[in-house]
Amino acid sequence: MNLNFVNKLDKTLLFSTISLLLIGLIVILSTSYSSIGVDFVNFNKQLYFAVFGIIVMIFISSTDYRALKNYTGIFYLLACFILLAVLFYGSLVRGTSSWFNFGIFNIQPSEFVKIVIIIVMAKYLSIEKNQRNDIKKMFVSGIYIALPVLLIILQPDLGSAMVILVIWFSMLIISGLNKYSIYLIVLSTIIISAFSWSFFLEDYQKNRIITFVNPQVDLQGAGYNVNQSIIAIGSGQIWGKGLGHGSQSQLNFLPEKHTDFIFAVIAEELGFIGVLIVILIFAILFYRIFKIVDEVQDNFGKLLILGIAILFAFHILINIGMNMGIMPVTGIPLPFISYGGSSLFTFLIGIGIIQSVCLKGRSYKLVKDE
Repeated sequence: MNLNFVNKLDKTLLFSTISLLLIGLIVILSTSYSSIGVDFVNFNKQLYFAVFGIIVMIFISSTDYRALKNYTGIFYLLACFILLAVLFYGSLVRGTSSWFNFGIFNIQPSEFVKIVIIIVMAKYLSIEKNQRNDIKKMFVSGIYIALPVLLIILQPDLGSAMVILVIWFSMLIISGLNKYSIYLIVLSTIIISAFSWSFFLEDYQKNRIITFVNPQVDLQGAGYNVNQSIIAIGSGQIWGKGLGHGSQSQLNFLPEKHTDFIFAVIAEELGFIGVLIVILIFAILFYRIFKIVDEVQDNFGKLLILGIAILFAFHILINIGMNMGIMPVTGIPLPFISYGGSSLFTFLIGIGIIQSVCLKGRSYKLVKDE
């Protein structure tokens, strides 16, 4: 890898990503100060994650994305094996056995599985792009995702399972499902959701959904986090209270302020202007992603990019929504901003794949999918 290669990276995509990383680091640094003292552990770890993640992103950008087709089977089997292993050997964190504990840091395999599912779906749908049998596409691709989703639900990690299901459903729609097939999936989802309520969801997950429907039902219990988040967002007003001066975050009224509810910290300390800047950068990121999609005619590459865009978009909508009390709390991080090495690596791997498609995809414009 040489400097000439780095200069060929999509500058807008890179600028947007680095900008979001910096905002996340600044806000995490701000949350390091509280009424009980100063703790830079989260900031230092996130800084290491970001630096190493950028190196991984650049490395992936330098590779040929089409090589991923040759390893989908290995990726899939490895993902299922790791998800199975974490059920037996994982550490319990916030009520879920979703983490491997390596002492100084934890790894959450389900985050990386999201990328694996995108690669598997992109390969299958690019091969079947001329197949008009929607039932076959739904059934075969449904088999691919069923085992990972089941293993993730057993952890239990409802948020990650929901992300994978949304990726699957959205990529199927992009591939050209007719409206009757879409209705069938929606109906099946309703039936499965009702079944899951009775047999799979833990009590704390049910409480989160009940609280979402009626936020006032338990303000000191299940509804506490969302209530404090709404207060923090409203108190920021236009310009915010300033970094390190948010009463909800600095006085520890706001739980998970560096992860799930970091958007509320941004709103409280940087105000509406800070929130607007973050949303604007995300908008620039998506604008560039869809421009790249238009420029690449390789179907596998297009599906990879669109799958990653769905991953980003769903995370953003759910995280901001749960901070505002309009979505249930599911523990889904805000891309590039929330603290967490596994999720940050996953998002940067996604950007690396998009950069690879951007660099290599144009040379495949006249080459048919294999």
